[in-house]
Amino acid sequence: MRRTFKAAMGAELAALALLAGLASAQAGSLKIESWRNDDADIWNSKIIPAFNKHYPDIKIEFAPSAPKEYNAALNARLDGGTAGDLITCRPFDASLALYQKHQLDAVDGLKGMDNFSDVAKAAWQTDDGKTTFCVPIASVIAGFIYNKEAFAKVGASEPKTLDEFHAVLEKFKKDGTYVPLVMGTADQWEAATMGFQNVGPDYWKGETGRANLIAGKEKLTDPQYVAAFKEIASWAPYLGSGFQAQTYADSQNLFSLGKGAIYAAGSWDISTFRGQAKFAMGAFPPPQPAGTTDCYISDHTDIAMGINAASKNKEDAKKFLEWLTTPEFAAIYANALPGFFPLAKTAVKVDDDVAAAMVGWRQTCKSTIRNSYQILSRGTPNLENELWNVSAQVVNGKLTPDAAGKQLQDGLDKWYKPAK
Repeated sequence: MRRTFKAAMGAELAALALLAGLASAQAGSLKIESWRNDDADIWNSKIIPAFNKHYPDIKIEFAPSAPKEYNAALNARLDGGTAGDLITCRPFDASLALYQKHQLDAVDGLKGMDNFSDVAKAAWQTDDGKTTFCVPIASVIAGFIYNKEAFAKVGASEPKTLDEFHAVLEKFKKDGTYVPLVMGTADQWEAATMGFQNVGPDYWKGETGRANLIAGKEKLTDPQYVAAFKEIASWAPYLGSGFQAQTYADSQNLFSLGKGAIYAAGSWDISTFRGQAKFAMGAFPPPQPAGTTDCYISDHTDIAMGINAASKNKEDAKKFLEWLTTPEFAAIYANALPGFFPLAKTAVKVDDDVAAAMVGWRQTCKSTIRNSYQILSRGTPNLENELWNVSAQVVNGKLTPDAAGKQLQDGLDKWYKPAK
């Protein structure tokens, strides 16, 4: 019995030693999951070295996936127990689902979380707002980026109203040198994100309309939503030949090469254009519809980071997330990635003039987020995905604005019942 006991003890000690070895192998290293593969160089050359000045013994690997593959690939790795320690969080429902599956930890107790407003945290909170599960990093803003040389050539100035916007487009069409407005519909999402969700908030009054949709007080067949579809339908004559087969990458290339006058933009495009375009650029917010006085911008909470609940190195993960709440990180991120605007309360000086112009719209316009993201895309059909298809078909002339609103509302009615 004594030998059996000793053997059992020896085996147990060996197992404990093995576990200790595995734990020590994880200690001091962190792996970051992300969809931002375009940013790998910036993370490796700027962000991680800045963190390592404070914590030189923590080794960090930035391991991004392709954007389209990220959600599925991340879910597979989380389910299989092979995901990284730090998870870059999509806004709202995708990340909420991970928290509900106990794959993300709550981060409310981290130092620095009071440096974010309730609005900034809302995209990564439970519906009751009591638990935050990702540290907010940045938002992105929609609007229009334009070629200043093209504007000078035809004598155009930044339009303030939709009537002025259409007059500028017409001027470029008559001149014939440039594609007046660069946006394709082959990938569909641009028509929704840089079309409908870009100009739409001025019609549905931003957060007021978004909250009313969720509450069931407004429907997508209401005049304000149909009007937004009518506006993007009117762009078709100015998008250039073959826009229906034009991908997002095609649009970026066309504008970067100086062949387009105005680009329906997300602020995330700035970095791409800075690396490719050889001309001066400017930006203007969505021109206002006739009869409106308040302006609204899509200032969409886009990116955050949380802790994999299965991480073996949560202490170091917490240190990294706490550093993400600091003004130092916000300043590095804002200027290394112009067009991604920090969500921390600390004011950050943005050096890039186009990015500075876009973030400056927050001073004169009211911010809102895309109205399909919170709650309304949890069922089937998914409102966000439906918006991609419907918006593209409206621009392509295959669906009327009224029919677009009806298709979306009918889809929503199949599964969504607003809380009474």
